Amino acid sequence: MADNIEKFDGMLMALAQQHTGGVLDLLETFFGFLARKTDFYTGTSPEESKKTLLEKFQKYQKMAFEAHDKKKAENEAAEKRRLERKLKKLEEEKKNSSEQQNGSHEEAMEEIITPGVQDAGDAVRQAPQAQSDNDNKKMEEDDDDVEEEDKGKMKPNEGNGATLDKYSWTQTLQEVEVNIPLPMRVKSRNVAVEFSRRSLKVGLKNSEPIINDELCKEIKVEECSWYLDNEQAIVLQIEKINKMEWWSKLVKSDPEINTRKVNPEKSNLSDLDGETRGMVEKMMYDQRQKEMGLPTSDEQKKQEVLKKFMSQHPEMDFSKCKFN
Repeated sequence: MADNIEKFDGMLMALAQQHTGGVLDLLETFFGFLARKTDFYTGTSPEESKKTLLEKFQKYQKMAFEAHDKKKAENEAAEKRRLERKLKKLEEEKKNSSEQQNGSHEEAMEEIITPGVQDAGDAVRQAPQAQSDNDNKKMEEDDDDVEEEDKGKMKPNEGNGATLDKYSWTQTLQEVEVNIPLPMRVKSRNVAVEFSRRSLKVGLKNSEPIINDELCKEIKVEECSWYLDNEQAIVLQIEKINKMEWWSKLVKSDPEINTRKVNPEKSNLSDLDGETRGMVEKMMYDQRQKEMGLPTSDEQKKQEVLKKFMSQHPEMDFSKCKFN
């Protein structure tokens, strides 16, 4: 029975799109048709026609709520998976950062108690900064080199994606989110979405697809999901496979954005857990200290350790040691 009903969806959708007044306007047309062209009202008693109408209404109301609850549960599960992936990534970043800091600290301590050797701790700490400065310089040089190549490319929107005629998309290094506005309210059963590793197809059933093209990059299909936003827009959540690059377009037929103008996502300190927040605040403090020509937190701790070590070993001659 459901298949027989759905086969008219394309026709009914086209009819509904012509009713600018929404559902109430559409109901006026349906009930007016029954009054003018059928004996729905006069073929039986008023009580019987009301009973028939109420039975049908309650039947499909129940179906609608069941479908709505099912989709809500699916969206909540998808959001939970997305948050779990972000939490896992954050924990990995914290672990890697912690390991790097521990390594730098051990090297710094070795240099402190070795007279006559220049402080290697600073070299360890300065290496990432020097590398970053070199990368920034290289980026500026590359911008000059490929300035002509970037002409004609779109400037990224605020979400580091693009705003196009039929849809818009945003991205982080991990995910892409696509927002497709619809001309009218629809139910999830009227939406058709097909994810594959290298292609994407999205639209309304029995209608021309809104997107049907090869993706710019490969995606992790099992981690992708979609939902209806207030029944007025299709929202896709796409998981990238390569999480170390920015996409220049969503699908092959899209215009390119200039990925050189992409701004990495920002996080509020209040959104971070205590350990990560402390790490970020330390980095910010160290940056301010460097700008003022003052020692960083690591350098301050090292100086304290050095003073303590010197006071504990008055027999050692530190006059020829080089310290920064």
